[in-house]
Amino acid sequence: MKIHSCPVCGELIAFESLFCGCGAAVAFDPDADLFIPLSAGCANRDKISCNWAVSSDGALCRSCEMTTVIPDTFHGENSALWAESEHAKRWALANLARWGWFTSSDEGPRPEFHLLSESTTHGSVPVTMGHADGVVTINVAEADEVERSQRRSDLGERLRTMIGHYRHELGHFFFFKRLAPQYGFTERFRMLFGDETMDYSEALERHYRDGPPSDWNQNHVSPYASSHPHEDWAETFAHLLHLTDITDSFAAAGLSNRDVTGPDYDAYEEADSERLITIGAGLGIALNHVNRSIGLQDIYPFVLTPVIREKLAFVHRWMRGNAA
Repeated sequence: MKIHSCPVCGELIAFESLFCGCGAAVAFDPDADLFIPLSAGCANRDKISCNWAVSSDGALCRSCEMTTVIPDTFHGENSALWAESEHAKRWALANLARWGWFTSSDEGPRPEFHLLSESTTHGSVPVTMGHADGVVTINVAEADEVERSQRRSDLGERLRTMIGHYRHELGHFFFFKRLAPQYGFTERFRMLFGDETMDYSEALERHYRDGPPSDWNQNHVSPYASSHPHEDWAETFAHLLHLTDITDSFAAAGLSNRDVTGPDYDAYEEADSERLITIGAGLGIALNHVNRSIGLQDIYPFVLTPVIREKLAFVHRWMRGNAA
C-alpha cells in the first residue's frame, strides 16, 4: 500500500483518513489511487468512517456498493465490527485496483459481499465464511482482535487476519468468475494445483478428519491448502497478495535493501514473478526478525519451496495480466 498525502497541505495521511491534521476533509479516489479534497462523501462516511469518494452526496462508493448484506447493527458492537470489516475490504480492493481489477474501466463481474454477524437481535447464529457464485460471505465477528486471536489459536493458524480472509475468498471469486472463463487458464491450473473437479465436500471432510498429509509443506503454503485444489488456489492467491503488498508497503515507507531501492519501486508493476516472490519472502524473514526483537509474532511465518513458488508465480502472471 502506498503512503498517501493530503491534497491540501501535502502532509502524509493514512489510508483510512477522513481528515488531515491541517483540518482538511479528504476522500480517497480509488481510480487515481490518491486523496482529493472532500466534495462528496460516501453515504457510509458517518456510519462506518468510509472515506472513499463518490460522484454525489448520498451515493455509495464502489466498495460499499459491493456489500449487499450488512450485519444486524441493532446489536450494539456490530457497527464497529462492520466498520473494521469494510476497512479491510477497501484495503484489499485498493490493492487489486493497482492491477486494474474492479476499476471504473474494468467491465468484468464484481463480487457481492455479505457481511454477517454471529450476534443478532434474535440470538446467536452460525456464520461460515466462503464464496458461492460470486457472493463472498465474511463473518464480522473476526473483526474483533480478541475473537480472531482465539480462533487463530484454536485452529492452529499462524496467520489469520481480516485482510487475509478477504484475499482468500476473493481468490475463489477470481477463479470462478474472472479467470476460469479465460482460454488456457484451467488446463494450466490443473498442471500445478490438480483436478479441481474432485469432490469438494469429501475432500474437506477428509481434511478435518485426518488432517493434512505429513509432507504438506513441500507442496502447499498452508495445511488447509492441501485439502483441495480450490483451497490450494485460494491460499496461494492470498499469499501472492500478501507478498506483493508487503513489498509495496516496505518501499512506500522509504525503506530499502539491495532489491528494493526506495519509494520509486512499484511492486504492482514488477513483471518478474520470481523476483517479486523472492523480495517479498526476504522482507518477510527480515520483518519476522524485527518483530521477534520485542516479542511479537512473525508477520509472515511461512517457507516457500520451489513448488510453492511456481504456484505463486502462476497466480501473479494471471493477476498482473489485467494491468495491461
